[in-house]
Amino acid sequence: QVQLVESGGGLVQPGGSLRLSCEVSGVTLDDYAIGWFRQAPGKEREGVLCISRNHISTYYSDSVKGRFTNFRDNAKKTVYLQMNDLKPEDTAVYYCARNRHYYCNDQTDFISWGQGTQVTVSS
Repeated sequence: QVQLVESGGGLVQPGGSLRLSCEVSGVTLDDYAIGWFRQAPGKEREGVLCISRNHISTYYSDSVKGRFTNFRDNAKKTVYLQMNDLKPEDTAVYYCARNRHYYCNDQTDFISWGQGTQVTVSS
């Protein structure tokens, strides 16, 4: 059974940083790309970032370029989302998801999802 569990969310002031973790079990993490998504209150879910098996990142959101990065530790079966210079508009529930492929592509190819972790950016 595939499971993805996010952690690391919380309340942070504008300009602050957070690192989210996504622990994956039930599959060999090495074989899949992992994406990060977010959903703010009253808005549709949007893609943020994806990292391929070969550690190549693809940005789905221009608003996070230069502030967010992602990386993976396949030995620990964990993918990370490093978020710097956070803004109030980054407030959302953040989800990680497994792609059906080892590379990042269309956002519709993510097939397994975590439960999400809340990130709130506020002073």
